[in-house]
Amino acid sequence: MTRPTAWRYMLCAAGLLACFPLVAQSPQEQDMTQIHITMSGTPGAEFSAHWRVTHEDETTEHVEESGTVPAEYTFTGTELEGTVKLLSDNERLEVDIQKGSNRSRSSTQGAGGTLTLMIR
Repeated sequence: MTRPTAWRYMLCAAGLLACFPLVAQSPQEQDMTQIHITMSGTPGAEFSAHWRVTHEDETTEHVEESGTVPAEYTFTGTELEGTVKLLSDNERLEVDIQKGSNRSRSSTQGAGGTLTLMIR
């Protein structure tokens, strides 16, 4: 009986990989679908937020009727659209959104200040 050579092992492994598609995302692909939102500014400032997250051609909505600073959210998606409204008077709201290497920063001050945000 002869021992299989390293070449035969490599061919066998390549054949198995061709039969089983890779389902897991690479770390880079995963970074491009993780959307992280940080709400900062005046501690205790109140806001409302409406987020529309699109992932694999499906859009879901997330509504925060009355959030307070500081707050953080993480969504999985390829695109995010949002509207954030500051509800507190004489306070400041800063919104930082990061998806992979893309980053959006916006701020508003005073009750009624509204931010419309989008990141892809």
